Amino acid sequence: MMATQKTGTRQEWLVARLELLKAEKELTRRSDELARRRQELPWVRVDKDYRFETDQGSASLAGLFRGRSQFLIYHFMFGPNYTAGCPSCSAIADGFNGFAVHLANHDVMLWAVSRAPLTKLQGYKPRMGWTFPWASSFGSDFNFDFNVAISEEQQREGAVEYNYRREGASRLRGGEGPEIPSRATPDGPAKGAVMTGTDVPTYARERPGMSAFVLEPMVFRLRPRCDPIWRTMFEWKTAARTES
Repeated sequence: MMATQKTGTRQEWLVARLELLKAEKELTRRSDELARRRQELPWVRVDKDYRFETDQGSASLAGLFRGRSQFLIYHFMFGPNYTAGCPSCSAIADGFNGFAVHLANHDVMLWAVSRAPLTKLQGYKPRMGWTFPWASSFGSDFNFDFNVAISEEQQREGAVEYNYRREGASRLRGGEGPEIPSRATPDGPAKGAVMTGTDVPTYARERPGMSAFVLEPMVFRLRPRCDPIWRTMFEWKTAARTES
């Protein structure tokens, strides 16, 4: 059933649109202020010697800069025992090819980093048509040290830090897997686990959720109708690229 939509005159629309424009401009100003505050956060020295495997060979964290003075890392959920990348991460990463080269030309290196062995990442990239830099942190403490992956022991003991806060011990919810209040998803972790070829607890430990790299939700909000296609898009993208 199609939702009922309010109708009106051109003048009524213009009045409402001008009010909305004020709110949009205020949101832009607030976003600019948040960006300024983020850039003013103090820098913290990284002393640990992290190693990554890349298409060009082994690299240190400093080596991932590739001669630039800045770089961005996207934690791509692709665990060591996954058979495919996280569907949400895959939808987000679809845009990386387009802007990675522009970032590199403006002194910023973009990398996706996953815990899966490099051979798995190299097998998935051509299937998805990707060429952006993607490194494996397999066997490294990198993801755990930066709290973008957690161990089963951490979950049981409530030693999980996420969004810079300590969370309590996770519990099983309806047999689907660990309940993580800060990362609740509409379907729970079960669907993501199936689509990545792993089990629910393992998928949950990779911390599924949204990201600052996401563009699609904002684009979808520009549509006249807000029908629920966000989750469907993930499923379609994955299904469309399944190897025959």
